Amino acid sequence: MNQILYVVTFSLLGFSLLKSKTKTQLALKKAWKSFEAMLPQILTIILVIGIIVAALSPSQIAAIMGNESGMLGVLIASLIGAITLMPGFVAFPLAATLLNNGAGLPQIAAFISSLMMVGFVTLPLEIQHFGKKAALLRNGLAFVFSFVVAFIMGMVL
Repeated sequence: MNQILYVVTFSLLGFSLLKSKTKTQLALKKAWKSFEAMLPQILTIILVIGIIVAALSPSQIAAIMGNESGMLGVLIASLIGAITLMPGFVAFPLAATLLNNGAGLPQIAAFISSLMMVGFVTLPLEIQHFGKKAALLRNGLAFVFSFVVAFIMGMVL
């Protein structure tokens, strides 16, 4: 599958070069600058995942966030997700690593859901822009929804 994507990508790049060399070079320069901007975050992904896997054994991960941890594990995962601020492209590889090292699917679903939807760190800014009631209601409902997602994922998968 990867080879197909590479062939398609380079074919389209070649087509773009034939159509307009100047625009293609400009697009490639913009893409490179975007890559340079993301590089620190990508390296952070590798570092965070490496530290977690080195610091916690698969049995420790399973004890904290494994299927056997039940609702307490879902609660812990949701709380960690709610107070953590990281982009999705960091969170998803981390979640995959945690799954491969013993974390349960409902717990990871709760972690990802609360990470993406609950903004504990950004709550003051959200209160400033949307008001206290709206910000707390949105974050509270998002936190509760992370449990719904965990339950559904546990039932479906």
